[in-house]
Amino acid sequence: MTPPVFRFAPSPNGYLHLGHALSALLNADLARESAGRLLLRIEDIDRTRCKPQFEQAIYDDLAWLGIDWERPVRRQSEHFHAYRDALARLKARGLVYASFESRGEIAQMLTERGDTWPRDPDGTPIYPGGRDSMRDAERRARMEAGEPYALRLDMAAAVARAGDLVWREAGQGPGGETGELVAKPLAWGDVILARKEMPTSYHLSVVVDDALQGVTHVVRGQDLFWSTSVHRLLQALLGLPAPVYRHHRLILDADGRKLSKSTQATALRALRAGGAPPLDIRRMVGLPEP
Repeated sequence: MTPPVFRFAPSPNGYLHLGHALSALLNADLARESAGRLLLRIEDIDRTRCKPQFEQAIYDDLAWLGIDWERPVRRQSEHFHAYRDALARLKARGLVYASFESRGEIAQMLTERGDTWPRDPDGTPIYPGGRDSMRDAERRARMEAGEPYALRLDMAAAVARAGDLVWREAGQGPGGETGELVAKPLAWGDVILARKEMPTSYHLSVVVDDALQGVTHVVRGQDLFWSTSVHRLLQALLGLPAPVYRHHRLILDADGRKLSKSTQATALRALRAGGAPPLDIRRMVGLPEP
């Protein structure tokens, strides 16, 4: 019987905090308990924010927590060709188009549409444009002229092509959702799959990597729960297997907000420097001793 494959996939754009510790430790515990494999993936597609010192800190923090992982580590920045290939397959099926609006122009479009414009599950207004706003010939000409652009998934066409989709949720969503769940990718609008200066997005790269690495169980925070709808759609369109998903609770700060690098959540390296032992980290994130 093939052993289950788990993965921890942080971005080296800051230092790991307790939220990351929960996810990493939970993946490691589940891999050990099931005699499975644990992979580490460095999600460094954003070359402007990702730094070598943060990547090294990931290795140091995980080793300090007592977590071991298979080598070699997959670094997304070394596999852009795989994401380009996947994007080309979607383009060939007529499911991708270029958009050219700046953030300011999109904000103006949203203002014109009013406060009732729909928002995605993260609370962000969905893209107010669409494929029908411009002829394909004009899009090609503007791309060839070197204008900045984003490559978007034509969500309505993609959903029509893929049909109804479900995923197996072994954990729990923010509202207690579990079991076999219906994917709702239309709620996200025409998501970005790549940009002129970046050949992939999180959504595209994560499904390609999970498939290429043989990941069978995706264990991650509830903040990514509804993103699974987009991931299931891309998996169906690209003919990729669907792993079992297990979304876990989030570690919140004193104000009830999710811990984040952007809000300067206390880093694991700071806790280590302050003398906290690894078992204290397990206690702080609500996990029992191994």
